[in-house]
Amino acid sequence: MKTLLRTVPALVVLALLAALPAAAQLSPVELLGKELYFDKSLSSPNNQSCAFCHEERSGFSGHIPGINKAGAVYPGAERQRFGNRRPPTASYAGDSPVFDYVCFEEDGEEECLFVGGMFWDGRATGWVTGDPLADQAMGPYLNPVEQNLPSEEVACMIVEQSKYASLYEEVYGMPIDCADYHGDGHLVAYKNFALAVAAFERSVEVSPFDSKFDYVLAGEAEFTEQEAWGRQLFNGKGRCSACHPEGLFTDFTYDNLGVPINPENPFYRMDTVYVDGMPINPEGAAWVDPGLAGFLETLPQSVFDEWGLDKETAVAESLGKHKVPTLRNVDKRPGPGFAKSYMHNGSLKSLEEVVSFYNSRDAMIAAGMIVPEVWENMNEDELGDLGLTADEEAAIVAFMATLSDGYRIKDKGKDKDK
Repeated sequence: MKTLLRTVPALVVLALLAALPAAAQLSPVELLGKELYFDKSLSSPNNQSCAFCHEERSGFSGHIPGINKAGAVYPGAERQRFGNRRPPTASYAGDSPVFDYVCFEEDGEEECLFVGGMFWDGRATGWVTGDPLADQAMGPYLNPVEQNLPSEEVACMIVEQSKYASLYEEVYGMPIDCADYHGDGHLVAYKNFALAVAAFERSVEVSPFDSKFDYVLAGEAEFTEQEAWGRQLFNGKGRCSACHPEGLFTDFTYDNLGVPINPENPFYRMDTVYVDGMPINPEGAAWVDPGLAGFLETLPQSVFDEWGLDKETAVAESLGKHKVPTLRNVDKRPGPGFAKSYMHNGSLKSLEEVVSFYNSRDAMIAAGMIVPEVWENMNEDELGDLGLTADEEAAIVAFMATLSDGYRIKDKGKDKDK
């Protein structure tokens, strides 16, 4: 399934493997993006940078164990404000295509899917900057439940007064101008900030391709027997590669896995927290995450006409679907006891839980152990009743652990006897 969508990422990774280990030297635009990424003054109050939700030690995702163990959604600069989903990794996002509706033929049949964009619901389309990763970087600075700046102009003036402002002129060949707007209503400088952040997120500091998996592909390391078995299962009986093909370990599509709600998510209590006189979440505990459908609902019918779709039908068929995340760094953590969370809402708390869910979801539903948040459009082809044994589940987990960046070549000799 979705074979054509799996080809390009694999080729990209194979082209990069020859350069391992990569030299961590950043270009001027990547350095500018790094300054922006770590600048806490780009928030109100000035206590939050991009790195607050996307920290290297945890695979450029949430790095606070107490939050990960519970609701998994991180507070904004105004600490009583929370959004609705956990932070995905900021690494390996740079190859996501511009959001589109794509049709292709497989086994003599046509299949059409929404592909690309950024955020769990795809709303950072790439239609603004031409780059979904840069479109995504435009969002958090101005989001009242994240970095909470009032306008692009305010963000621009902060950078204009920063110690790294000269980097902007070096990169873009002009001083920062906080009054120069594009015809689309966005500041030229603000869009350039976002493009620089995207460049940093593509850099060798954030997306280095230096996991054990990469070294094995380069012939510089060997899998343990369990890891090698896990890889076979990942690409076979476990059906993981149907949506997480080797390479970037995502096909950039959208899926409803039947994930249950995470009742500890503070967003369910955001009906009592107000921004500009309105509750952040008017529905409170009754809120249901629409996923991709929520974004599609905001588009006019004219956009769907270009895709040859009826808006109402497309929205209904996308309810509950979220973007397939990369599995690179899925197990990266500063230590073995460090708590992480998984799925768009952080409802699962370990890779063991995730693989067990994929393997036995249907039996869990039948036994009343879980209730899917959205029943419609639930994927029943690639998960739910896989028939994996406990040992097979453990092998898949072991393989996914090899996708963490920072593998040390000198460790490879230790693996051969395991």
